[in-house]
Amino acid sequence: MHVLIVDDERIIRVTTADELRDAGHQVHEFSSARAVLHYLKENGGGADVVLTDLKMPDMDGLELTRELRKNHPGIYVLLMTAFARVDTAVEAMKLGAYDYLPKPFNTDELLLSLERINELKKVKEENIQLRRQVGRQYDMSSFVGQDQETRKIFELVGLIAEKDATVLITGETGTGKELLTNVIHFNSKRSKGPLVKVSCAILSREILESELFGHVKGAFTGAESARVGRFEKAHQGTLYLDDVDDIPLDLQVKLLRVLEEGEIERVGGGETIRIDVRIIASTKKDLQQLAAEGKFREDLYYRLNVFPIRIPPLRERSRDIVLLARHFTREFAGESKIEIGEEVLDILKQYHFPGNVRELKNLMERLVILAADGVIQKQMLPVEVRFPGKQHNCFYFGDKSLDQIIREVEENAIRDALLRSGGNKAKAAKMLSIPASTLKSRIEKLQLEP
Repeated sequence: MHVLIVDDERIIRVTTADELRDAGHQVHEFSSARAVLHYLKENGGGADVVLTDLKMPDMDGLELTRELRKNHPGIYVLLMTAFARVDTAVEAMKLGAYDYLPKPFNTDELLLSLERINELKKVKEENIQLRRQVGRQYDMSSFVGQDQETRKIFELVGLIAEKDATVLITGETGTGKELLTNVIHFNSKRSKGPLVKVSCAILSREILESELFGHVKGAFTGAESARVGRFEKAHQGTLYLDDVDDIPLDLQVKLLRVLEEGEIERVGGGETIRIDVRIIASTKKDLQQLAAEGKFREDLYYRLNVFPIRIPPLRERSRDIVLLARHFTREFAGESKIEIGEEVLDILKQYHFPGNVRELKNLMERLVILAADGVIQKQMLPVEVRFPGKQHNCFYFGDKSLDQIIREVEENAIRDALLRSGGNKAKAAKMLSIPASTLKSRIEKLQLEP
């Protein structure tokens, strides 16, 4: 690392600098705080650590720490002094110093502090990179679509992302409710805070209460230690409640209190804990109808429904089908170039996709694997996609010759067996009830490899 040493005692400054250079660090020495501030101004920062004495004429180490914190917040400060006092150390830490080294200190202590700073810098840099990657992954373009209904969603997300209002996302399974939650969170002012997700459908009433609100030690059988709930973990961030309709009625009362008062109590505890959390809830059911039937609290429904966003099923935004199919093909093909036949696109546009975007994504992953020659063709499509809603006892091959039909059936049967066996030819041969040697020769004859 690049270390700047500031000490008005030349012998200490030079000795420390030599030891750090021997350890592989780049070092510059300064006899005063103003000299190092001038150097940083002239060089635009350009240092990792400032190792400074506390007692110096003109400007002491605490004042220097304050200046560095204000103008060069990325630089870590290590203070060293022969006049170590607890109150001075506390003040130094409040000002932003990383550590406090009482003189005399040995080189190993200093090197250990520098090693810890280096590790912390790497973690912070990795965290910044990850946040940038996540930000790019969940920008507005990550929700693919050009249909009129999709553009309405973009407009709504643009309006609500920077606000703190509660959002209720409705839509069928597989429409992208969780993805939209990611987009809202990572484009909001809470993007640096946590995004905590809870699937309300898969947890029992007892576990869900503990998951949401936490519990104190001994709150129930098996609670051998206290536990922080999801609300506390999401403090200053976003809490996503998936399948919110599955929350039991008695727990809905507690959820309503959180939304109205911004505070919780852990299970078995009496302490009130203030929280700052933005709620995004989702459901595939009609909450208003459930409330009318007494299956969901009406007051909670209105509290959740502050800013509703409905994601229409894929069958209602047919223009997005081709766009999504090409998007997923590029995603799964990687560096390979795979084209989608026009007949395939026509069939996909007519299919109703009960599993919505998730079904289309899984289908395109399968088709990319099957497209050994670089083209996705209609015979690779599952029968239920090619002929939706109909029962079929045979394949449809149009005007092809018998030889072409036999070859096509054989190719697809072998490809399907290899896919289901994970590429294991011995297993694939067993699935097809043929010797492995026969399968090998058929693969070579049909030119199915690689």
